[in-house]
Amino acid sequence: MTTTATLDFETVIGLEVHVQLKTKSKLFCSCSTDFGAQPNSQICPICIGSPGVLPVLNKKAVELLTRAALALGARVNPRSVFARKQYFYPDLPKNYQISQYELPTSEGGEIWVNTEGTPRRIGITRIHLEEDAGKLLHAIGQKELPYSLVDFNRTGIPLIEIVSEPDMRSPEEAHAYLSQLKVALQYANVSDCDMEKGSLRCDANISLRPRGQAKLGTKAEVKNMNSFKSVKEALVFEMERQRAVLSRGERIRQETLLWDQARGETVLMRSKEEAHDYRYFPDPDLVPLELGEEFIRSVQALMPELPAVRQERFRKDFGLPDNDVSVLTSQKALADYFEEAFRFTPKELLKPDFFKMLANWIMTELLGRLNADKKSIEECPLAAPLMGELAELVQGGKISGKTAKDVFQEVWNTGKSPREIVSAKNLSQIVNEGDIVPFVEAVIQENPKAVEDVRAGKEKALGVLVGLVMKKSGGKANPPLVNELLRKRLLGS
Repeated sequence: MTTTATLDFETVIGLEVHVQLKTKSKLFCSCSTDFGAQPNSQICPICIGSPGVLPVLNKKAVELLTRAALALGARVNPRSVFARKQYFYPDLPKNYQISQYELPTSEGGEIWVNTEGTPRRIGITRIHLEEDAGKLLHAIGQKELPYSLVDFNRTGIPLIEIVSEPDMRSPEEAHAYLSQLKVALQYANVSDCDMEKGSLRCDANISLRPRGQAKLGTKAEVKNMNSFKSVKEALVFEMERQRAVLSRGERIRQETLLWDQARGETVLMRSKEEAHDYRYFPDPDLVPLELGEEFIRSVQALMPELPAVRQERFRKDFGLPDNDVSVLTSQKALADYFEEAFRFTPKELLKPDFFKMLANWIMTELLGRLNADKKSIEECPLAAPLMGELAELVQGGKISGKTAKDVFQEVWNTGKSPREIVSAKNLSQIVNEGDIVPFVEAVIQENPKAVEDVRAGKEKALGVLVGLVMKKSGGKANPPLVNELLRKRLLGS
């Protein structure tokens, strides 16, 4: 007899991702969407639901939703309807949210993930348009009396909600899905997807079921996750919690949970609402949204280059290997930086070996320094053309790789041109054979044992001598030429 404790459970995850659209004004009024303004300074009677006001739909928001749908392979429905989602919460001044329910603007679509060596398709159920609520700020007052403040600046900001199918089978797949979704939306110029600013927020539905069972288990919804790392950690915790509950023969309760980052655990927020609890009905102040083929074609014509197309171009035009392509195109801003770096590079240098060398510098030195300083590529103090200029100096043999690292550091700190630094400090590489020979002869005279080892066929010893010549020349001798001169002098080759 099989008991609950001996069953092998399968994890089922679906994500609801809210994305702030890149518009200058709100969804139904002209109030600004700028981030960081003084609380309650970007509101109007429409935002706060004053009696008698009428919403007017933001056309740009509809265009951006359509662009998101096209980027994710979803279909755009010719007719959609706005609905009122009714619930009471202090940051929702109208006591309802304008959203979409039975007839969303877009349905279908997909994201492909690969966490175990085999690509898997994650389906998208729907993409709909809705307005954001405000923001509550909780605090502790004098004598520990709790109070909350509300900022309505976010109220009415345009969002799209992207609802996935319950196709993810691990927290790792959920993390990969979010990462790919973010890349697609950034490439499509739909949103900046900045989680710190609230531009991208994620709620996760997770349940477990006996492996092989078709029926879904009872799900819990996890909220309050402010990073991709938090999403993964919360899902790992909740997966193990539900497994322990089911293994004891107990039932999972359907509820909404909050992720407590400090404690590293989920905590109860409220019992889970069902759709009927919101009492959806069509908004009487907004007519159905009808989008014709001409409108969709006009949006399609203005679509920017998407990740898959850019990846193929990087392979074909620059001769880069798959790993380099994957890293460089993982962020639109990083791919832009790479291409901006060689905008002013002489055409005769633009060959596969130059692109590969430039890619290496960006992926190792640049990203390494950004990570160490906890900066994003958008915050990079080293302008892309200066990175390209440094690569030119290395490629053209003007400076050695070692010297280039020192120059990179100074460019990073000062913003000066690499050529300016090399000239001012006389760092140019020695490429004249006659100038290097004295260093070679001195090293040979000073290291008879290493010379003997080289003549005995020990390649490692040759590397030692090259290093000593480089040191004696102050790192300025051309390494390939040093190697060549040592071989001629010691091996006659």
